[in-house]
Amino acid sequence: MRCEVVAIGTELLLGQIVDTNSSWIGQHLAEAGIDSFHQVKVGDNHDRLVETLRQALERADAVICCGGLGPTHDDITREAIAEVMGVPLELDDEAAMRIEAMFSSRGRSMPMNNLRQAEVPRGAARIPEQPGTAPGLICPVGDKVLYAVPGVPHEMHEMMRGTILADLRRRAGKETAVIRSRTLRTWGQSESGLAEQLGGRIAELDRSRHATIAFLASGWEGLKVRITAKAASEEEAVAILDDEVAVVEGLLGDIVFSTNDEPMEVVVLDLLRRAGATMGVAESFTGGLVASRLTEHAGASDVFRGGVVCYTSDVKHDVLGVPEGPVVSEETVLAMAEGACRVLGVDVAVATTGVAGPDRLEGVPVGTVWLATCVGGEARAFTVRMPGDRERVRQFSVITVLDALRRRLLER
Repeated sequence: MRCEVVAIGTELLLGQIVDTNSSWIGQHLAEAGIDSFHQVKVGDNHDRLVETLRQALERADAVICCGGLGPTHDDITREAIAEVMGVPLELDDEAAMRIEAMFSSRGRSMPMNNLRQAEVPRGAARIPEQPGTAPGLICPVGDKVLYAVPGVPHEMHEMMRGTILADLRRRAGKETAVIRSRTLRTWGQSESGLAEQLGGRIAELDRSRHATIAFLASGWEGLKVRITAKAASEEEAVAILDDEVAVVEGLLGDIVFSTNDEPMEVVVLDLLRRAGATMGVAESFTGGLVASRLTEHAGASDVFRGGVVCYTSDVKHDVLGVPEGPVVSEETVLAMAEGACRVLGVDVAVATTGVAGPDRLEGVPVGTVWLATCVGGEARAFTVRMPGDRERVRQFSVITVLDALRRRLLER
């Protein structure tokens, strides 16, 4: 069973609204074991929409149309589906009464143009769930089917969960499978480097069709490696994933910091808990971003005590005891990390200083950063040249220094 998603609305093409509906539908189709190979966006143009739906039906067994079921002139999904089906639109009296009742319950009279929402292509069925004024539709096209759902996310969710996913499973019959994915997160290697390291394994999987591997570049969240398996049962899919995760982790080594899509800071917090250690931070150009990432997660106070944002030289000197002299250097970041342990009374600390831009420091290129970790009283520092604008330099530095701390904690 193959199902495509067609997101409808000129506002999607103009970037005025981000299409989160297609992502949500794609995720839930995968969980239901329904293959989805194409997702398309099309504007509010009748001819282009008809063409898009026909193309989708040529490729797939089912199509979910999202949006264009409102009462205004640019809501044309019903008309386009009727043309694809080769049937007229007919007023559904029960749908009309239901819409009118919604207005009455709010003490308002129904505008007559809302009756457009009660028009249904002949031969189509209304989806029972209707949290808003727009009925969803199940529209047979030969041995295939078109579903129409509103673009309002919570209305679409209710119809998908209540009717559409179950109907797709029923139509798929014995073809229904379970599709599951696991995501490994890595740091310290490029996408091309990962592809090279895993090239042999990817080729094996292409031949065996045992599972698939894909890369998701996610900026300062890490480079993700998604492994997907399709099987007859949940247990079989999980077993395939467990085996494949072990293989991939073995090939990539310690650049893998999570095998369950956990962010770097969660991994570090868990390692600190296991070590029974407390942590603090000393931040200059990152301005509290390390502390913010850590404290986004409930329970961080188990191990994280606090931080010092020492953006000016006098704070570095007076609070952390950094020696007089240049404050953007390896010596400075080492003293910051040691000072954080001392001032905050913690076992472990990280420190950041550098030039994030856009202005450069004399003799120091933009993107040059010094990072340090202090574990068990031993401070270590390193220098990195980060790419990108100010925001990326800062965020890349956060995950890099946390990764350095992760590696040191694993050494213990």
